[in-house]
Amino acid sequence: MTTRDQKTMLDLARAIDTFTTQDLTALGVSPQFFAAQQKVLPGPMCLGAADRILSALPPKGGRVIIATGFPMGAGVPETDGPVGAAFLARALYRAVGAQTVIVTDEGWENVVGAACIGAGISPQPLRSGGVREEHYLRQVFIRTVPRDRAESHAVGERILDDIDPHLMIAVERPGKNEMGRYHGMNGRTLEGWVADLDHMFEKARERGITILGVGDGGNELGMGLIQDAVLRVLPQARSCGCGCGGGTAAVTPADFLVVSCVSNWGCTGIIAALALTLGRMDIMHEPEWEQRAIELTANAGGVDGGSLSPVPAVDGIPALEWAGLVRAMRGMVRRGMDIGADWRTILQSEMKA
Repeated sequence: MTTRDQKTMLDLARAIDTFTTQDLTALGVSPQFFAAQQKVLPGPMCLGAADRILSALPPKGGRVIIATGFPMGAGVPETDGPVGAAFLARALYRAVGAQTVIVTDEGWENVVGAACIGAGISPQPLRSGGVREEHYLRQVFIRTVPRDRAESHAVGERILDDIDPHLMIAVERPGKNEMGRYHGMNGRTLEGWVADLDHMFEKARERGITILGVGDGGNELGMGLIQDAVLRVLPQARSCGCGCGGGTAAVTPADFLVVSCVSNWGCTGIIAALALTLGRMDIMHEPEWEQRAIELTANAGGVDGGSLSPVPAVDGIPALEWAGLVRAMRGMVRRGMDIGADWRTILQSEMKA
């Protein structure tokens, strides 16, 4: 790679990070979390995540576990998380043929499955014995975990044994605080509504498996990597008010962390970086698919975190707007990869022809 190519790559990587961390939800936290992430992991964020992913997986194939699903009121999952996980699973398959198992809570398989269908991959229940590739099916496996803490620990360890993954990813997945409790970003307790998947990730770390986290509120699994910043930025991170004696800040760290205004959008940034790294636009999905995935997820009962209703939106941003954002991201990456030569040289060649 020439010096000029390296500069183009770096410029695009920075543009992806800037786009991914724009404060689209107007909460004011994503720029601060990004600054904290850069102190711990300086350099391109999404490109760094893509590099960690490709380093963890074999050149062809590999097995990935993605944990997702965040409960809103009465334990109903939100649209943020499943959609990003589904498109990330698709991208990993397109990139290296990796097989992905999406782990979520019992009763949420329909919501996660709908997101996968929207992303253009076929959800299949995980059978005993692990993943089995069907060469004529673009598949993703779904495995549910009970909410009882002891049972979730046992099932999580069994999943690790069955899958023996090369990589673990948490996408908008609740992360426990220092008291071992789970909370929404505003401090509401999630006790009884969510399985303890931190345990599975802790066991994965003991096995030396790479862990990647994607989050937006400081209370997600993996965000423990910047816990000090979360405690500083959000008052509820220090004191949730639910009576547990802790706050909302997650304590379990990822090996590499991607922060964004919305976790789904962080996944899009990683996907864009994978496309950039491998020089393949087919790794990125079409904008219409993003809209379709959000709509199908809402139709299956997933709720928008902004309106708390099963409407086609994510964190208050409508599906149509998300499609536009994906279109802009795709265009930016495509232009960056196509301008391998100076545009003036290209123009001169066309004029001579």
